[in-house]
Amino acid sequence: MSQQPYDPTTGRPAGQPGPTPPPGPTPPPGPAYGAGHPGTTGSVAGDERSMMLIAHLSAPVAMLVSAGWLPFLGPLLVWLFYKDKSQPVRVVSAGAFNFNVSITAVSILTWISVILTLGIGLLWAIPIWIALFVVQLWVHIKGALAASNGQVYDYPFQLRILS
Repeated sequence: MSQQPYDPTTGRPAGQPGPTPPPGPTPPPGPAYGAGHPGTTGSVAGDERSMMLIAHLSAPVAMLVSAGWLPFLGPLLVWLFYKDKSQPVRVVSAGAFNFNVSITAVSILTWISVILTLGIGLLWAIPIWIALFVVQLWVHIKGALAASNGQVYDYPFQLRILS
């Protein structure tokens, strides 16, 4: 009597197919929005996606209008109006607010160093301000692209004030 070899992955004799999975919808490609954020799983409605975009893009607009002093105002307003309505919008607007408060604090500290050094600090302050502007713009555009895909973007360099 010959013994059939067994497939260790299925526990069945070699050559016999295993059970087939039940038919069902296939998940969409790529990570689900909100990965890593508790309470932010599911599909994003059109209104939520729009508010996520506004939370990301209101900061650069406010930065340009206020000469760099109020980039946190737009995300704060979105957070105030949507914090109890939508978890993804809450996470995105809080992240945008926290990030912009952090960048504003660095900018203020740079201004203080310029004042304390009687203007000599401009030698290092101007490159710092340029770098802050580029980082702000890059991060907000990256967040807006994520929001347009229904994903929650986690901002770097945050002083976690809002959640």
